[in-house]
Amino acid sequence: MLTGFGAATNTASIREGDNVAVIGCGGVGLNVIQGAKHAGAARVIAIDMVDGKLQTATKFGATDTVNPSTDGDAVAKVMELTDGRGADVTFEVIGLGPTIEQAFQMARRGGQAVIVGVPSFDTQLTLTPAMDLLVNEKQIRGCWYGSSNVHRDVPKLAKLYQDGTLMLDELMSAEISLDQVNDALQNMGSGEIARSVIVY
Repeated sequence: MLTGFGAATNTASIREGDNVAVIGCGGVGLNVIQGAKHAGAARVIAIDMVDGKLQTATKFGATDTVNPSTDGDAVAKVMELTDGRGADVTFEVIGLGPTIEQAFQMARRGGQAVIVGVPSFDTQLTLTPAMDLLVNEKQIRGCWYGSSNVHRDVPKLAKLYQDGTLMLDELMSAEISLDQVNDALQNMGSGEIARSVIVY
């Protein structure tokens, strides 16, 4: 919750009415979507290869969904959905070089790409064309733990939950025992499970 929601409300510069794209709709991505809506985004485009995750993303506030395996190139779809401009803010929540590059490409002129997913240490980025960064005045921002301050953000999130404006219960898809961990990890891949909670 702190990482995803914080990425949208602390790290990014989302303004009222913005178009936002989120690549990766697992547990952290769902909270980026919630945070983007909370920050005032009018359109939130959820992008994932698993239809089940996209269906869940709509419950958390996504207004549009893109599955690159069936809908085609994700960058082209975001451009189409934003009338050719690109998204005001994009989030990469997977940690892969190609999707980080896509997040940069689908950002509008003057837009911002926020990298939330944790790549491997040997991941290298190639921005093509690199001139896009300069001429189109795009920004790339790293995000560690949602740029969170736990003393400030945990009470804020607790209050939002108490007020009924933050979905926490819905993130907990199942309660499991410790010996069910491997099954839970496999189920996450199907998109039907957002997060499993281990009950001791």
